[in-house]
Amino acid sequence: MSHLLTAKELSSFLNVHPKTVYKWASEGRLPFRKINGSIRFDKDEIEAFQKKYKPKKIYPPELIPKLDLTLVNYDKMFLKGGNCAVSNKKQRWNYGFGTVYIVKTKRGHKRWYIEYRDTTGRRIRRIVLHAQTREEALIELQSEVRNLFDEANGISRIKTKVKYCELAHQYLEDYAKVNNLAWKRVQSCLKQLTGFFGKYYLNSITPLLIEKYKQKRLSDGIMPASVNREMSVLKRSFNLAITWKMTKENPVKEVRFLRQPEPRERILEEDEEERLFEMSAAHLKPILLTALRTGMRKNEIVSLMWEQVNLRYKEIEVIKTKSGRKRIIPISDDLYDVLVSLYNRKKKSQFVFQYADPKTGELKHLTYFRRAFETACRRARIVGLTFHDLRHTFATRLVRSGVDLITVKDLLGHYSVRTTERYTHSNQEQKRKAVDLLGVQTSGKKSQKMVNLSSICHLEKEDILESLRNLSVFN
Repeated sequence: MSHLLTAKELSSFLNVHPKTVYKWASEGRLPFRKINGSIRFDKDEIEAFQKKYKPKKIYPPELIPKLDLTLVNYDKMFLKGGNCAVSNKKQRWNYGFGTVYIVKTKRGHKRWYIEYRDTTGRRIRRIVLHAQTREEALIELQSEVRNLFDEANGISRIKTKVKYCELAHQYLEDYAKVNNLAWKRVQSCLKQLTGFFGKYYLNSITPLLIEKYKQKRLSDGIMPASVNREMSVLKRSFNLAITWKMTKENPVKEVRFLRQPEPRERILEEDEEERLFEMSAAHLKPILLTALRTGMRKNEIVSLMWEQVNLRYKEIEVIKTKSGRKRIIPISDDLYDVLVSLYNRKKKSQFVFQYADPKTGELKHLTYFRRAFETACRRARIVGLTFHDLRHTFATRLVRSGVDLITVKDLLGHYSVRTTERYTHSNQEQKRKAVDLLGVQTSGKKSQKMVNLSSICHLEKEDILESLRNLSVFN
């Protein structure tokens, strides 16, 4: 059987992410063969697809793993004719530098294994999960033995020279747009990174060069939090480059991120809330109430559809979240009344929040309300408030009411409770009560001890010892 390409090998050949290859195969755009539950691609069968799909750059064919000789000639040179053992359950091919063998499971499936010895002479056996032919298992054996030889002799093999601009393009198109909902933020960071690192090859980007990038961004007036966000994207892109066999090291690991100031905390007070609702437009009030009663993000509110709102059980199911995990948020009584009124006039729209077109009067999906929110804040004389601060207000009010952090985390949709811990410092009133309570208890004990000590000054020696034994200090 000729060598069939795996999804990873084909992705390198087409310059796309392996998930893109699986997607095209599931859609029927790529011809493939299914062998023992794994899919393989024939070189001849994908030629027609290559003519339709013309990527900007195709990696040279030598990047695809292959034997330096045909399998028949390889067997003639290394097997020496009689170095193949065959039994009912196992077949072995000993090539001198290692062994390839196949084992049949109880269910009749074939599993390819390789066996070799490391630099200390220890025998290593492992299964080659992706191998479906002896050629694929032999390629894996060659790779393992070559890596051991390179490690023992300090040899570094560079398969290809890839510039960072190429990595950034592949990261955005084949990973970020597939896996990240907020891929536009990644795109914005990659634009800045490509402008500085784009002309450099990956192996020439050093920690010192990254430090110069940090210094340049700070001199441009960029905040440390924004620089750290770009550094995170840079670090992630190099991790992917290691996975995609474009480089071997991640230089960002040797660079310290910038120290960020304490996160900005702006909470909407109760009197400000009353003024804000009083000065808000009619179409903005339901959005403000939803933000203050659910803690949903702006994009989650704008994209909220009626199929996510369960008025019967008073629940909202948030699907498109930042963490990728959906969450259920209960609906408060005042928000329930507002949603019912919106539902009664929804007509044919599938979105919850709408506005009336001033020209036609037709209800349309509300996607932009920044100007209305800023106008309401200005009229209500509220300074320094952003729409995202309503989410902070929701979380802070929960913490001040004594709600545990796990519940707050689930309502906000945070991936980790460490993110939610930023709201613990907001509960100043509870901290003050705890400190006052401690002070009262301590002062009470001190006064009692002082009274007991002062009352025994005129007693005899025996009475003093008896009184000291009865004090709580010596108990």
